[in-house]
Amino acid sequence: MNKIRIITFFIFLIIFASAYQIGSFSTVGDEEAKMFMSEFEKLVLDIDAFGIFTHNTTIALPMFIPGFGVAWGLFSAWSTGYAFAAIATTAPILADVPPLAILFLSPFGLMELVAYSLGISRSFILIRAITKKVNLTSFIKPTAIEIGVVIGLLLAGGYLEFYMIELAQQEGFKLPGF
Repeated sequence: MNKIRIITFFIFLIIFASAYQIGSFSTVGDEEAKMFMSEFEKLVLDIDAFGIFTHNTTIALPMFIPGFGVAWGLFSAWSTGYAFAAIATTAPILADVPPLAILFLSPFGLMELVAYSLGISRSFILIRAITKKVNLTSFIKPTAIEIGVVIGLLLAGGYLEFYMIELAQQEGFKLPGF
């Protein structure tokens, strides 16, 4: 079972990254990008590390819902990629940054990627067990442990992301929306 769990996790990690990449290839018009940035700036106006954690957690926890979590996770991945495309439209400096670099080369990006992939893959495992009419009692403990791991990753990731944003701003780097 552990081997299947690990394989499932990596499959959904690749699928999540692919959906994110597809979203980042979206063409976003200037007007739509400006509208997105206006909403984004309102969202992050007074955000702190706990706010980042809370936002990411409200995205991640529904990913554990059997079946629905897979669809939700892939939509979240695509929409995050789309958000990157919108931000890159208004901040030309990001146009040369490969979108997957944000996921795979930033510590908080990796933490979020792992957290979301855990949730999506657990959703798949649970819906598969339900369709095979397997007793779900044996899934309670591993699911609870994974939820705890996801919360821990997102908490650490939120504080790390906030710290890195603060550090970049102190160095004079202007981040879109912050």
